[in-house]
Amino acid sequence: MNIFSKEALAHKHILITGATGGIGYETAKTAAAMGAKITATGRNEEKLDKLKEELLQLTAEENLFLMPADLADPKSREELVAAAEEKLGFINGLVNSAGVGGGNIVEALDEETLEQVMNLNFNSTLFLTQLVYQRMLERKEGDIVNLASLSGLRGTHGNSAYAASKFAVVGWTQSMAVEAIEHNIRVNAVCPGYVDTEMAWNSIRKKAEKKGISFEEGMEEAKKSIPSGQLSTPQEVANVIVFLLTDAAPNIVGESLKISGGSVMR
Repeated sequence: MNIFSKEALAHKHILITGATGGIGYETAKTAAAMGAKITATGRNEEKLDKLKEELLQLTAEENLFLMPADLADPKSREELVAAAEEKLGFINGLVNSAGVGGGNIVEALDEETLEQVMNLNFNSTLFLTQLVYQRMLERKEGDIVNLASLSGLRGTHGNSAYAASKFAVVGWTQSMAVEAIEHNIRVNAVCPGYVDTEMAWNSIRKKAEKKGISFEEGMEEAKKSIPSGQLSTPQEVANVIVFLLTDAAPNIVGESLKISGGSVMR
């Protein structure tokens, strides 16, 4: 079976959050190329328009629905799910890719930053999933993939808020998976290390500034910290996500798949 064929996801309507950049962007394109109907959301309408242009080269317009949404707003979440189902039908695939970096060393962490990071990375993700999951329960069908992080499996210096939010995603994924599989719904997480995206660049830049070195030097240090010597690509992570959405992964349940170039071994 070719899991990346044009028919591999033809039976799926997949809602992808955080689709305006990085991993979410590549996941939307990859899933569309595999035949899925795509609902994509993000805050930036201009970037959503750019994504739509690329998706139209891969699939027909009737298979697409793009809508800006503020996932921190309950009404916006409800409107997104209702509009997506009205346009493309039952959502039987969900990719929670929206997220934000941020944080500080523990003694300098403020309540506002912690609330912002936890709200988008965990709370909003959970409650959007709840809306979609309730519909999946009626059909006893669905696949959910949450974007966590290697920082959700081990602590990282100066990154306590982000790590806490991603540890929460991993724990929630495992707990939800145990409940959901009873209804033929699979829930998994992916846990990338450094990925060649703007979020990683900002993290590397921040660390470089603290050390008084250039961004380029900071990037070289980051690569040297990875056994493979390179950052993962958004496409590599997207490939793992869409694999988990296919019928080729029927017994992968409650996992937190690491994509780290071997970083977890150090």
